[in-house]
Amino acid sequence: MALTQTDLDALDHAIASNEVEVEMDGRRVKYKSTSELITARNHVAALVRAAAPQQPRSSFRFRFTTSRGD
Repeated sequence: MALTQTDLDALDHAIASNEVEVEMDGRRVKYKSTSELITARNHVAALVRAAAPQQPRSSFRFRFTTSRGD
């Protein structure tokens, strides 16, 4: 089962509404507590982040010059 942003959104919604039961990928999962739900949310967030394509970091260099016009 590949976890998606939709699953992460479902976990966020459950945390916000203080529920402990979430439906993900057609399955209903009931967590023991909100802290367990938050742990699951952090795990899913890490997996979704890792699956996202990495964009190359771009770096910028600035060279400031001034001329007084003397």
